[in-house]
Amino acid sequence: MNAIKPLPDLLISQIAAGEVVERPAAALKEMLENSVDAGSTEVTVQLFQGGIKLIRVADNGTGISKEDLPLALARHATSKIDSLEDLQKVASLGFRGEALASIAAVSRLALASRRAEEKHAWRIETEGGRLSTPEPAALSRGTTVEMHDLYFNTPARRKFLKTEVTELSHCEEVFKRIALSRPDIAFSLQHNGVVRNHLRAADARLRIEAILGNEFSETSVVIEEQAADLRLWGLAASPAYSRSSRDAQYFFVNGRFVRDKLIAHALREAYRDILHLDRHPAFVLFLEMNAEGVDVNVHPTKIEVRFRDPRALHQFIFHAIDKALASPQPLSAASFPAGGRRQESSDHSETGAGAPTAAFSAYSRQNTIPLAPPLGIAQSQAFYPALFGADSRNPESAETPTALPGTGKCDVPPLGFVLGQLLGIYILSQNERGLLIVDMHAAHERILYEKLKSALDNHTLSMQPLLIPAIFHSDSLDVAAAEENSATLRELGFEISALSPTMLVVRSVPATLKDADVVKLARDLLTEIREFGASRVLTSKRNEILSTMACHGAVRANRILTVTEMNALLREMEATERAGQCNHGRPTWFEISLADLDKMFMRGR
Repeated sequence: MNAIKPLPDLLISQIAAGEVVERPAAALKEMLENSVDAGSTEVTVQLFQGGIKLIRVADNGTGISKEDLPLALARHATSKIDSLEDLQKVASLGFRGEALASIAAVSRLALASRRAEEKHAWRIETEGGRLSTPEPAALSRGTTVEMHDLYFNTPARRKFLKTEVTELSHCEEVFKRIALSRPDIAFSLQHNGVVRNHLRAADARLRIEAILGNEFSETSVVIEEQAADLRLWGLAASPAYSRSSRDAQYFFVNGRFVRDKLIAHALREAYRDILHLDRHPAFVLFLEMNAEGVDVNVHPTKIEVRFRDPRALHQFIFHAIDKALASPQPLSAASFPAGGRRQESSDHSETGAGAPTAAFSAYSRQNTIPLAPPLGIAQSQAFYPALFGADSRNPESAETPTALPGTGKCDVPPLGFVLGQLLGIYILSQNERGLLIVDMHAAHERILYEKLKSALDNHTLSMQPLLIPAIFHSDSLDVAAAEENSATLRELGFEISALSPTMLVVRSVPATLKDADVVKLARDLLTEIREFGASRVLTSKRNEILSTMACHGAVRANRILTVTEMNALLREMEATERAGQCNHGRPTWFEISLADLDKMFMRGR
């Protein structure tokens, strides 16, 4: 049996490097965080061969004195905490005191730095755990860290690195995260001598646009919510900008980029009602909270955190995003929230000044609908009550608009006035900007869904007795489910009872769904109750059930509507939350501006 003996310091650092320095991007992250913590206002990154050959990070921060240079490369040496009390309320990005030591253990590292009060800079080098003596160097104020030949002394580890292109993409992602977290700092990134990104100091809005593009900001809603010591602000994209992957999701806690299952779940729940199938939301969000409320000392990479009160935080994030998405607002510089201590003047910004790009193509886009009450456009006697459950009105008194947009004779609502119906599926409408195309089934589905949710929440879901009850054959399981869950069915607006061991009768349905296929709707509802149970149908599965009910009740394709009926639908869309998407996350309307139409027909050329 071998005797127990202490490991050499170099081997200890190389073992630690396995967690801290997984790839070049991990080393770059640690270097950039040190530059941010040093109070830098300018940071330059130079990479060669995807960071495998060289990572050079230069900043103009406070610098490191000659005496502290060897300590900067020592394990568990740091200037950021002194005690356990400091660890419990860490405000800096770095604090473990092992990043540079771990990097130095698996590369050739050079560190040069100069404090403002010193006459010149000092430089120290290390290779294989051997430190050189500090020597004078030419450098203005700040620090420059150079990492050469990653894993040169651990070739087995180097074999696990990917191609230059792949490693570069990971480095660029790290660069984006740090740049988003600190818009007040100017960042520059070069690869193989070519500048790939240059970001001047700017406000948060312009920095987000510079990194994620105008398309993201144009299709996003502003988040600004505060409760107790919690503040959430930033941008959350509408479902129109949903992605097939999670490549546009950035969440920061006190300036630190994190990945957290609790936060991810809260965001998924907020988007669940409006996001289509396997699509993923896009967002750049900043959570500010008391440092003692979050534990950042969970993993050496510091990307995972734990919260003292996870339940309260989950509800805060969910309600903040849900409320913003339900009441969309146009993005503007004036309405964008300030980033606390990191807000800076936008005088030095350089991006975001170009012409906005279309959200979907060169010719069509979907903007947010300003929520507005109905404008008093009269509805047809037959269609409007069936659609929305309102009192019927005399169609002869309809205030059909006669003025075209731009004449000044009447105010034009956001979704405009109807021009006609296309193939029994789409509504064509005209507003002051151009042409709108509305999917009438998808739009009506969202309207019914929101009305059903509101009615169920407020216990005001009215039932409509059927003049002729609907009788249908059913199996014994459905009959048993109807009898055992009659109270649940009534809460959902249904009265379903057994006529025989194989026959069911539907006597009442929700008033808003009285024109739906009653038998099919009843079968689907009973299937859901059998599969998930009555309690889940009214809790975790409630919205899915209501979505199914709304889909059954929505106006079908090939239903010919009058102009008055279609205008009524548009007015209801303007007064309905989340009307830009149907219950499955698909868009309900698109707009083609007059300028885009002119381009399509090459007018003015």
